[in-house]
Amino acid sequence: MSFEFDIAADQIDGARDYQEDAYMVAQLGENDDGVPCALLIMADGMGGHAAGNVASNMVVATFNKAFQNEFPTRKIPEALTAALLRANEQIADSIKETPALRGMGCTMVAAYLEGNKLYWVSVGDSHLYLLRDRELIKQNADHSYGAYIDMMKEQGMDITEQPGMSRSMLMSAMTGEEISSIDCPKDPIRLREGDRVIVASDGLDTLGAGAIIQYSSWSVTARECVYALLKAVEEANKINQDNTTVIVTDLKERMDLEMEPPVSVPKEPLSKVPPVNFDPTAPAPTPRYDFEDEGEPRSWKWLMWLLLIGLLGGGGWYAWDRGYVAQGLQTATAWIKDLTAEPEIAQDETEPAATETPAAQVTPAPATSKAPPAQTRRPLVKQPKSTATQQAVSAKPFSDRLAVGGRAPKMVAIPGGTFRMGGSGAYGADETPRHAVRIRPFAMSVNEVTFADYDRFAEATGRRKPSSNGLDRKTTPVFNVSWDDALAYTKWLSRQTGKKYRLPSEAEWEYAARAGSNTSYWWGTDKGKGMAHCFDCGTDLNTSRPAKVGSYPANPFGLHDTAGNLYEWVHDCYHRNYQGAPEDGSVWEGGDCSVRVVRGGAFRSPATSMRVENREKFPSNKGQYNVGIRLARDL
Repeated sequence: MSFEFDIAADQIDGARDYQEDAYMVAQLGENDDGVPCALLIMADGMGGHAAGNVASNMVVATFNKAFQNEFPTRKIPEALTAALLRANEQIADSIKETPALRGMGCTMVAAYLEGNKLYWVSVGDSHLYLLRDRELIKQNADHSYGAYIDMMKEQGMDITEQPGMSRSMLMSAMTGEEISSIDCPKDPIRLREGDRVIVASDGLDTLGAGAIIQYSSWSVTARECVYALLKAVEEANKINQDNTTVIVTDLKERMDLEMEPPVSVPKEPLSKVPPVNFDPTAPAPTPRYDFEDEGEPRSWKWLMWLLLIGLLGGGGWYAWDRGYVAQGLQTATAWIKDLTAEPEIAQDETEPAATETPAAQVTPAPATSKAPPAQTRRPLVKQPKSTATQQAVSAKPFSDRLAVGGRAPKMVAIPGGTFRMGGSGAYGADETPRHAVRIRPFAMSVNEVTFADYDRFAEATGRRKPSSNGLDRKTTPVFNVSWDDALAYTKWLSRQTGKKYRLPSEAEWEYAARAGSNTSYWWGTDKGKGMAHCFDCGTDLNTSRPAKVGSYPANPFGLHDTAGNLYEWVHDCYHRNYQGAPEDGSVWEGGDCSVRVVRGGAFRSPATSMRVENREKFPSNKGQYNVGIRLARDL
């Protein structure tokens, strides 16, 4: 038996003025054995310091990058521990650069799912629960003073609580100093179908174990469970309610394969302790939570303004997306410079215009972009400022004839120009340094390549057709194709059309995806709602599978789904940063060519993954359920 994961996550502020929790969900695809893997990270900033939220966001982002740099690996506990220590080092480095941050810190729990195996690493008093057969079983250790006292008493030691010591005081936390205790078992827990894994901050302590079990049993999906638990916390109306974050993962059968029988789950079931003021036999309350309308995402802009003024004495702002943004805090000066720099993108007037295909000639864009399809709700999103060097450019799509009959995917001409590639480093060193790149005119496919497009190639060359999992092959973007397959497809198109088709370079991809913007999303600084297809994009479509191509608005260059839906292969080998990267937009070989770069985020990934500067990597010889193809073509 093999498994797949249904994952959902959300958070509430409670009675706090700002959110100190941060979390991330990363669907990692499959390991070398073809087993699906996922990483869940949750950090809770320490409320005793104004920058607790900075620490939690920093830890989540650094941990994610550090662990994924080692993925896939068979030394999972070691990789989890190393990622945690690297995140703690990042706090220390930030405090060294900005002494005003001294004292900030957070707790953290990260769960790694590999098929039916559950590994974790944790520090502090956040929670990792396993819900099985109506028993709630806490898996990770509690490093609070109260938990220490209780453990000593359970072992028969007569311990007297010291006066003035709060039971909630942390005995171990991530503050940049040496961590006194880390919980990372060497052996995983064996899961089975129907198990529900819950990662949560200590704000969930508002509910008793029985209440958590009952609300979970009323929830069919992971998403319903998240909202039911958070709604219950809100309705408890506790004074000084803490921030609360909940990540729920349901284990579902994917197909029949031989699997080791599950072993008994250690540790004491919490469900044996009756909840306070809660009747588990009571009828279910009338649902009052609207699962269809998630509301507008919370903004952190005002908090960042206050934090930067108070700690760094400077102006500026940085748009933070709820729960995912990790601050590198290398220096405030670098942030402000990156965010306020004048855009450098401009159409290259010295490059020759395309003449071989009249339909591909570049023409000025209209004042507004193409309207979205009727089934898509397009919200009001703040757009980047328009300048003379940021004029949106649109060209009439064209399609080349194939020698075997039919046509190649629709392409659109992308004008040449220069732009600043990369990010500030807040999410990871592999997005730095920002550097100027000059791009020659080229063409790019309007949509991600569909199954039907790829099928012509597979039939002509005798290759296996990838399964669409029952989705419409004419409108669904192809996935489970390796980089090797994608490259072979471009060479076949070149032979069929007499034009040079290829995979875009990483620089070309980012230039085309930015489409004249200098923000993390082509439409602005925030993920918005309903602008793309991702795990937490507020879409009306099913986030367990890719959407039909063209379901969301095109960017000003006329390209659909450069943000979300599927990651897209680019030609470049993976490099750990941009030191020595080409300045002419060409393909960057060298580095680690056993893995190739993918860009753009995917349907089961968080919005942060579809930031235009975000970089991920996968083995080149293996297809992934969340990676597809976008074509480039010489003009």
